[in-house]
Amino acid sequence: MSGHSKWASIKHKKGAADARRGKVFSKLAREIIVAARDGGSNVETNSRLRGAIQAAKAENMPAANIEKAVKRGAGELEGVTYEEITYDAYGPGGAAILIQILTDNKNRTASEIRRIFARRGGNIAGVGAVSWIFSKKGLVRIDRARVEEEQLFLLATECGAEDFRTESDAYEIVCSPEDFEKLKRQLQQKGIQWDFASITFVPKTTVSLQGKDAEQLLALIQELEDQEDVQNVYSNFDIADEILARTA
Repeated sequence: MSGHSKWASIKHKKGAADARRGKVFSKLAREIIVAARDGGSNVETNSRLRGAIQAAKAENMPAANIEKAVKRGAGELEGVTYEEITYDAYGPGGAAILIQILTDNKNRTASEIRRIFARRGGNIAGVGAVSWIFSKKGLVRIDRARVEEEQLFLLATECGAEDFRTESDAYEIVCSPEDFEKLKRQLQQKGIQWDFASITFVPKTTVSLQGKDAEQLLALIQELEDQEDVQNVYSNFDIADEILARTA
């Protein structure tokens, strides 16, 4: 059984069509704009901006696009103003869902999110209804074929990892957000590539889903992620690998 990070890793490996890549670039640009707006354009002093730019580079976003987004956020170029919103929700099978939004029109976004839930099942909950289930962490997922378990475990321990998990096909390292960049630097220095690396929200408890509930939940999350104002979607599902691979 596997969770959201494995599903994200599978989707990334499959690659993205041009239309989807355009959506990815748009979401990355919004995060850069807001990060620069709230913390300034200096990546040395603005960790959120530094992380947003690194994520953009990892997706091969053109340097010119990154520079424009930073300037828009810093007020050097004109641009729209984005508002940050978080939705707590439940999906099919009772899975918790946390949705992070960046929008220039919260009424439009709220209407579209409600329509998605109406089509796919589940419901939007009150503020804080599921957010307590998740903790903000650094998460790295690495294919087992790329490194020996003992070597990776020792490296993770030296970097202050809070948890180290061995799955059938991959290792997962969980660390505090403060140790995340250190962990990635150490992996890069050792030449160890990862399949997924992000500051994310890790669930404290999971919900095991099978059959129709599993497929409906993944369809719901996919549609939410495709919505232009949705930056991130997190869920505490535990779903069989074959279902994840088939639906990613």
